[in-house]
Amino acid sequence: MERKVRVIGVDPGTVSFDVCGLEDDQVFCDTTLPTAEVGAAPQLLVEFLKSTAPLDFIVAPSGYGLPWVNIQDFGPRELFQYVLVDSKERKPPSLLKGMTEMIKLFKETDLPVYFMPGVIHLPTIPEYRKVNKIDMGTADKLCCAVLGVFDQARHYDIPYEKTSFIMVEVGGAYTAVMCVRDGKIIDGLGGTYTSLGYLSLGAMDSELAYLLGNFDKDVLFSGGAAYVAGRPDLTPEDFARLSQSDDRVRIAWEALMEGVVKCVLKEMAVLPEPREILLSGRLCRTERILQELRERLARYAPVRRVEGIAKVAKEAAQGAAIIANGMAGGKFKELVEVMELKGAKGTLLDHLYIKDTNRLREKYL
Repeated sequence: MERKVRVIGVDPGTVSFDVCGLEDDQVFCDTTLPTAEVGAAPQLLVEFLKSTAPLDFIVAPSGYGLPWVNIQDFGPRELFQYVLVDSKERKPPSLLKGMTEMIKLFKETDLPVYFMPGVIHLPTIPEYRKVNKIDMGTADKLCCAVLGVFDQARHYDIPYEKTSFIMVEVGGAYTAVMCVRDGKIIDGLGGTYTSLGYLSLGAMDSELAYLLGNFDKDVLFSGGAAYVAGRPDLTPEDFARLSQSDDRVRIAWEALMEGVVKCVLKEMAVLPEPREILLSGRLCRTERILQELRERLARYAPVRRVEGIAKVAKEAAQGAAIIANGMAGGKFKELVEVMELKGAKGTLLDHLYIKDTNRLREKYL
């Protein structure tokens, strides 16, 4: 009897590392590990993955995305694109330091580890939409859109190529919004280009960037709704509860919610009549936040939370597992082909037109 395709997808979230494993289309692994623990001891994740062998394909934590790079081909050029951190960074975020160490550990194993693309690498997005962009959606956000294609096709019993939606991914740090038409991602607003996130300020005013000058990467993980509320450690549940009684939290609540609506409307310029708006992400696990987003977005299209394939691992890990299965020639091979994921190519700096473009490419690539 032929062995079933056995794969794993990993989502490196700001709060948790989620792991989803598929044997053909059946979930055999569905778990989560605290990001703080993995960041401090990356071997925890590596050893866990080794314990699930044999495996045919692993979609590893892929950061900003790489167009299908095997772990053994991963070098300094790939490392920069993976974490997008300058080598002179004075204080790199601990998560990014841990992910860098993880690369070294993966290289010492015989695990079938691959790094997948981000949204900007996809051939399904017209070149003019990529102009002066870097973050159109990191690899984990792309995974959420893949899960959306799978889910909508299943929900309406339609082919993958008939799916059409705007995906709103409200994560524990960043918010991202992507467009899918005919089963293909055609545009995306990444977490550092979209509206206010829960921890991240999202798109930064260029004048603020100028005043900050040579700022550290961790600035991008600040300024979000929790910071506006004055409580960076505030849980989403308490955020929702206090928004009804605390004036400062209410300001943060309105900024976050209205920002999501603005981003959806921006993407409706690209996809005017989506079949539906799909919601995913850590914040959507808080009922009041989910309900508020549903109510505010319902006037533009039917709104539904993505229904995944696992109970514990977040949507991005589930999408990564589906991608891994398709890349390994499993039951989701057609989905990967419809979305043209194998055609991903290029680098994060391919679409810049500012006056320092050549200097940036020479420095980093």
